[in-house]
Amino acid sequence: MAAHCRGTELGSDFIKTSTGKETVNATFPVAIVMLRAIRDFFWKTGNKVGFKPAGGIRTAKESLVWLSLVKEELGDEWLTPDLFRIGASSLLSDIERQIYHHVTGRYAAYHDLPMS
Repeated sequence: MAAHCRGTELGSDFIKTSTGKETVNATFPVAIVMLRAIRDFFWKTGNKVGFKPAGGIRTAKESLVWLSLVKEELGDEWLTPDLFRIGASSLLSDIERQIYHHVTGRYAAYHDLPMS
């Protein structure tokens, strides 16, 4: 799995685990290596690079694991949209279902929600 970078003239401002189109996408062992490289780069240069896990993240619970991983490896300052994003188009439907459940006390059928 290769890291994909979105760059600027000053270097990359985000790295992501994959395009989300591969057979194997975001995995925790690879993410830990990438996050530690981001941390080492910051310590050496003072420049912050963002992180974007992509592919295979489908539920709100899975997104919380990624959020925790970034927090543990890089700290709270990386938990902003400028430095941490999740590339998971199917995640939106699950978040919508979780909010619906929280508000109504029941889970909606997929046809009840516009984003599903």
